[in-house]
Amino acid sequence: MMRRPSADPRPQSDHAPSLAWVNVGNSNVPADQQDIGESALRAVPLLIDLEQALLRTDPLAEAALAYVAANPLRIAYPLAGWAWRGRATIEKNLLEAVEPDPELMPVSEEIIELAAAAKREGRQVFLVTNKDELLARELCLRIPHFTDVICCSGAKTDNPKSTVIVERFPDGYDYVGGRATDPEIWRNAREALVVAPTKAVLQSIEAHDKPTTVIPRRSRLSALIKASRLHQLAKNALIFVPAVLSGTIVDPAKLISCLLAFLALGLVAVGTYLINDMLDIAHDRRHWSKRFRPIASGDLPIGTALAAALASIAGGFAIASTVGIGVLAGLGAYLVLTLAYSVHLKRVPILDVTVLATLFTLRLAIGIAAAGVFASPWLLVFSMALFTSLSIAKRNTEIQRTAIKGETEVAGRGYVTADAPLVLGLGLATGTASVVILVLFLIFDALERDIYTNPHWLWLFPIIIFLWLGRIWLVSQRGELNDDPVAFAIKDRQSLALGAVMAAAFILAWLGVPL
Repeated sequence: MMRRPSADPRPQSDHAPSLAWVNVGNSNVPADQQDIGESALRAVPLLIDLEQALLRTDPLAEAALAYVAANPLRIAYPLAGWAWRGRATIEKNLLEAVEPDPELMPVSEEIIELAAAAKREGRQVFLVTNKDELLARELCLRIPHFTDVICCSGAKTDNPKSTVIVERFPDGYDYVGGRATDPEIWRNAREALVVAPTKAVLQSIEAHDKPTTVIPRRSRLSALIKASRLHQLAKNALIFVPAVLSGTIVDPAKLISCLLAFLALGLVAVGTYLINDMLDIAHDRRHWSKRFRPIASGDLPIGTALAAALASIAGGFAIASTVGIGVLAGLGAYLVLTLAYSVHLKRVPILDVTVLATLFTLRLAIGIAAAGVFASPWLLVFSMALFTSLSIAKRNTEIQRTAIKGETEVAGRGYVTADAPLVLGLGLATGTASVVILVLFLIFDALERDIYTNPHWLWLFPIIIFLWLGRIWLVSQRGELNDDPVAFAIKDRQSLALGAVMAAAFILAWLGVPL
């Protein structure tokens, strides 16, 4: 027997995969059970576990993150005190302090279709939970296929869920659960439909000699790779800029130091991206594109993301310690500022884009420390102006999209749609300032150095930067800009062409080709 989910009439995401459901463990099923009639089949209710099957996320973990994000000091008090009193206490207090939004909770499309199919067959479909009955009932309002909710949290027995279910359905039931479901439930079920089971759990279920269907989940590894935002590592190429401009990039020792710093920053950045996505789950789910991120969509469990984030950050600092104290200090500043941004600063208008520009400039500072070269103040000031303009362009896009949806407040940010003229003015002003600063940098710094045989080629730089910023803001005003200008530039042909011209101009200046 093989089951495959049909098309979901109410899709939850645009990237839902088509997954095969694999039936196992039914070779020893009695013949009378295999030949069960259609009327008897309809009489068998279908029970779906809320936490282990329907939901693609852990409401308790999300509640803990939201509770701590509002005030990080809550980790010490009262969260630690609740944890000391036991899991039941922390579950009760957290779910009371932070109410999950059932409209935003990611659910399994495959399980919804399974419930819909059972309802079409005339069977009763129950949603089972032993944690949050209110959330379960609100999900029943969102998903119309359920007959009722079975809440097992009040049963006073060693195995409350299995006891409640077996007593209520003595004539049998089909159960949809996960790897942590009570073994007694599987033993008494007519058919077991298990979501992403471990090998041990699957063997235990198969031992009961009954039909067993495995419902797989998406690969956690691929979800982790996607959540790492590897395309964003292009930003870290700024580390090499000081060595390139100083001409020391040809020194093997300097190049190796820059490469190690690049790797270290990349690992720390991946960790901070994961932490930011964990802290911003609710807002990401309201966003037109961020709702498909692996953590927000439920493809990547919070526990897996947290472990990967801590390991990535630790690995980055370990590598940075081999380069030098300057790189280590710069990386520490980057981590602290990024976490402060994720927790609070991203909700403070104007300051948020200043922080983003500072993070870009810190990449240059780390590159200066890695290469051991002179820190040009002109370069750092130019970086602040340029990346402030790009960060504001990102906010401008978010404000425009919010206005199109008919809303007034940008989710997760401190901006309202009435800020659009101010944001536009600040973005154009900082962009223009960056071009002026670049001209001054060329006059008072770059052209006076002897590393360029024909520095006149460098005068193409301000022209190219002006053209590129003009394109970014033109596309932004038309509402066609990706919410991340860096991601847009990597895919935009005109941006890539301008980057190629700039690189060619630098090489020609270095080689001394006549202008």
